[in-house]
Amino acid sequence: MTDTKTKISIRNLYKIFGENPEVALQQVKDGMGKTELQETHNHVLGLNDINIDIETGKSTVIMGLSGSGKSTLIRHLNRLIEPTSGEVWVEGENILEFGEAQLRHLRQRRMSMVFQKFALLPHRTVLQNAGLAPSIEGQNERKYADEARKWLDRVGLQGQGDQYPHQLSGGMQQRVGIARALTSNSDIMLMDEAFSALDPLIRTDMQNLLNELQAELQKTVVFITHDLDEALKLADHLVILKDGFVVQQGEPQHILLHPADPYIEDFVSDINRARVLRVRSVMLKTPDAHGERAGEIDHDDTLESVIARSEGDTALSYRVMKDGKPVGVLDMRKLVRALVPSAQSEDPESARRSG
Repeated sequence: MTDTKTKISIRNLYKIFGENPEVALQQVKDGMGKTELQETHNHVLGLNDINIDIETGKSTVIMGLSGSGKSTLIRHLNRLIEPTSGEVWVEGENILEFGEAQLRHLRQRRMSMVFQKFALLPHRTVLQNAGLAPSIEGQNERKYADEARKWLDRVGLQGQGDQYPHQLSGGMQQRVGIARALTSNSDIMLMDEAFSALDPLIRTDMQNLLNELQAELQKTVVFITHDLDEALKLADHLVILKDGFVVQQGEPQHILLHPADPYIEDFVSDINRARVLRVRSVMLKTPDAHGERAGEIDHDDTLESVIARSEGDTALSYRVMKDGKPVGVLDMRKLVRALVPSAQSEDPESARRSG
């Protein structure tokens, strides 16, 4: 577990809730699913053989519907929940072997957590809430104030340090929660449905803020959500859970273009693919992009922006650029094909035969 690219490595992780989880664990390993386990043994299968590598400095989004196990999983990363079986490695250390002092250091210095319900202390000012981690370590307000104020300013709460949580809107309270996580100076940020309690416009603002902060700070972020649009907007690595097991994981664009399971196909079927897919995912990769083109586009442009630029002309093609260098060619006909979900974009002859 010494790979420097991997910050957190989850291996063969199981969690079963009930009076005798060890006995139930063997049933699960023998192939029993969540519904049968609950009906026959009155145990709840929370996690089923989870294996995920979380890369340093990237955003890993874990998503699924209610009951999929996503919130259970994130709470294993700082041992708020103890597993039935398996390992959780953080920077080469198996945290399941940690004693109380090591675990306390993990939670206070190496990991921070942003909750759905903000979890601010009502009797503390905004500044004091942002400085919670250093205050727990024994620092007085004078010592941590500058650092806390710096992050409050960074998340858009300039001049709000003397306010109390009840004086702020929901979006502002969540900004305090993010500032608190940043003031702790931890490399890892755990975010459990952090934006789901917010109104849609505020939620979009918070997603944009997180992406801006991540581009600047490159924290290792583990973000839990049930919203696919949010997941696709935030994720470098996407993990989709169902009934406690991983259905598919990988780069979000790849999952959208190549769903590996009917469950995933259903998940992505209603997504506005033009708004989500990027040029880099559908272009022909080649350093030789010479010849007559309609112009140059960036590898990270959305397909929606290219469609607008082309005014719908499918005869055009564009030279794709990255950091000022040509990396590929995008043909508008290929772009249009990418907008059709894979289940509907099969070979025309096979579609005719199946009909």
